[in-house]
Amino acid sequence: MSGVGSTLRLGLAAVPLALVARPAAAQQQDVQLWSQVNVNVPLAEGAKLTLEQIARVSDRQDGLYQTEYGALLGLRVAPGIELGLGYRRVGAHNGNNGADEDRLRQQVVGTFGRFVTRFRVDERFNPRGDEIGVRIRPLLRYNLPLRTKGLALFVSHESFYLPNSTSWGQRRGYERMRNIVGASLPIGRAAIVDLGYLNQYRPGHGARAQMDHALTMQLTINLRDVLSSPVHD
Repeated sequence: MSGVGSTLRLGLAAVPLALVARPAAAQQQDVQLWSQVNVNVPLAEGAKLTLEQIARVSDRQDGLYQTEYGALLGLRVAPGIELGLGYRRVGAHNGNNGADEDRLRQQVVGTFGRFVTRFRVDERFNPRGDEIGVRIRPLLRYNLPLRTKGLALFVSHESFYLPNSTSWGQRRGYERMRNIVGASLPIGRAAIVDLGYLNQYRPGHGARAQMDHALTMQLTINLRDVLSSPVHD
């Protein structure tokens, strides 16, 4: 992974780390590449199915360390308000010592002008124990349209709070934050790509804290003019 790591370091070195939460010397750091592809498929008026694929590459974890495949059913219940219910299969690879997981998700997405909010609850099913790990994930994103049609800058923040602990490794409390700054670029009439810098911070809770610097790329394809406000996972 030295090639990927050195390339990403060169690209991220120019990004101001205004979103860094703690002094770097106190943390364990990693350089990563995150990619995601979403395909929005219309089902009926106000309903769509989103098919998702995620791949994450890490310098410290020797390459591809996490994959996610899933689907999310979205229902528009009011102007700018969408409810979602979905499933994810999460795979661990290479230096990732976590187990493969199944996850259920429920969420509410609200679009209010330039602001997009998402309140998500995850249930994690891990083969190393019977307990269900719950995660609460509020997200806020601000989009700033530019003069070029369809082009926009964005910033987003997401927090992860774990309301319970499990025998297989989840620990109750504030678990991590993710901050992204980037740009949304239209590709024709049916797709949009988000490119940005992602800073993820995880408190140590008795161990060494972790900070990840990632180049993030997300492609969203809207079939038959399905409208969607993209937010990162």
